[in-house]
Amino acid sequence: MTEQSTVRSVTYDLLRALKLTTVFGNPGSTEQTFLQDFPEDFTYVLALQEASVVAMADTFAQVTNRPALVNVHSSAGLGNAVGNLVAAYHGNTPLIITSGQQHRDLLIGEPYLGNREAITLPKPWVKWSYEPARAEDVPEAFMRAYAEAMQPPAGPVYLSIPMGDWKEPLSDFTRVRTVSDRVAPSTERLRAFADRISASSRPALVFGPEVDRAGGWDAAVSLAEKLRASVYGAPLLDRASFPEDHPLFRGPLGMSVKTISDRLTEHDLVVVIGAEVFRYYPYVPGDYLPDGTELLQITGNPAVAAAARVGDSLLGDPAIAIELLLDMVTEGSTRTAPEPMARPRELPQEPNSPLTPPEVYATLSEVRPPDAVIVNESTSTMAQQIEWLPTTRTGSFFATASGGIGWGTPAAVGVALGDRDRGVQRPVVGLIGDGSFQYSVQAIWTAAQHNLPIVYVVMRNQEYSILKSFAVLEETPGVPGLDLPGLDIASVAHGFGCRAVNVETAQDLEREFKAALAADTTTVIVVPTQPQKAML
Repeated sequence: MTEQSTVRSVTYDLLRALKLTTVFGNPGSTEQTFLQDFPEDFTYVLALQEASVVAMADTFAQVTNRPALVNVHSSAGLGNAVGNLVAAYHGNTPLIITSGQQHRDLLIGEPYLGNREAITLPKPWVKWSYEPARAEDVPEAFMRAYAEAMQPPAGPVYLSIPMGDWKEPLSDFTRVRTVSDRVAPSTERLRAFADRISASSRPALVFGPEVDRAGGWDAAVSLAEKLRASVYGAPLLDRASFPEDHPLFRGPLGMSVKTISDRLTEHDLVVVIGAEVFRYYPYVPGDYLPDGTELLQITGNPAVAAAARVGDSLLGDPAIAIELLLDMVTEGSTRTAPEPMARPRELPQEPNSPLTPPEVYATLSEVRPPDAVIVNESTSTMAQQIEWLPTTRTGSFFATASGGIGWGTPAAVGVALGDRDRGVQRPVVGLIGDGSFQYSVQAIWTAAQHNLPIVYVVMRNQEYSILKSFAVLEETPGVPGLDLPGLDIASVAHGFGCRAVNVETAQDLEREFKAALAADTTTVIVVPTQPQKAML
């Protein structure tokens, strides 16, 4: 054992072996013993608040297709992070979340910055939560955390590490392991599903976010075309898994029990691949399926299969399942081709002031580069985005998998950093509501510090429009706190180091968007818009 060989040095060697050399964090005093003398071959991405830290790491991991390492501060920092940890859990993102614990010699006395019941705090939004019993167990805890995060269904894990452990002597840790990240479905059960699909006269396919995450985009297109089946987007998508401009695409399925059931009345069989059955919200009662309609589900997540209210489920990697189904199902050439999604794309004769969301999206549809990736957290205008800015490429749409806001602004940073890490250049466009932007506004500082060419388009309607839409649907008038007057978003963005402009007209938006694409840093474009009633 050399004099310098410690738990810290051995753990850093393990992290190198696992290719976990990018750390997303916001440091605290209990984390400094881990971060001291930070190695030159590692990258530290500083965010100014822990919720932003987690969202950045979330999309970085999604884009790079490998786990991301997160370091936050004790219980207070982890508490800040939990909101976006919910999104990572539902999005099956492999994250290793770490935080510092007080020194072991002090813990018995409930010291300042002690993380009380540390492994309980992040539950139930992590797959595994652990605090090593001994300092020498720290490297092996990281090894297991990596395995837990990677194995399907992938997801975040948590380690609490006493700050004094890093300096303890340790000779080495050589038990580096590899694990599988894909599980093939049962061929026998899949063949039974294929027979039912082939026998269907009016099948519908619902592709969920698991398909795109598994790399199944092209196979999904081939399956739909072979079956000549209608394709719907799963409710509340956080990844798009099918080209939304394809003739077989019929649009989003809807959100409530009644809406979804009504949408499926023309089909005798619904095949849900890579999605829950279903992400329901709000509560509008109805039949879970129309009379005469059956449902099949294929998912890589046992909990998602168990929670389905209807239908027969099959466990397995969605991309593998689709590829196998392609050889098992019969051609659907005798089926009548479905009508594609209606795209009225109606605009007023004279421009509005402020602009309506359709006018904003119509302008963006003219200037969006074809390879652009969209991060959407304008929840009241999701329908307009699909109408005007359909997702047409794999890995080019991201949204939060939770029901909260404050994920999208830092998530755009994670996408851009992930692209840079893998040597890919493509524009990143953040479509953010003015309310959502405030939750994690400090994330744009990180974008500016890294000179990330992100274009944020912030639609300033001065209210929480989605909540006003829910208030109408749920018959809850008089809810306070739904208006957002007095926000000078461009000034705040400028203060964080970004290019920032206010625009009033479609022509201004087009000009500034083109200028932002040519800039070498982050731009925030603020567009006053009229409130949009969400399509629920």
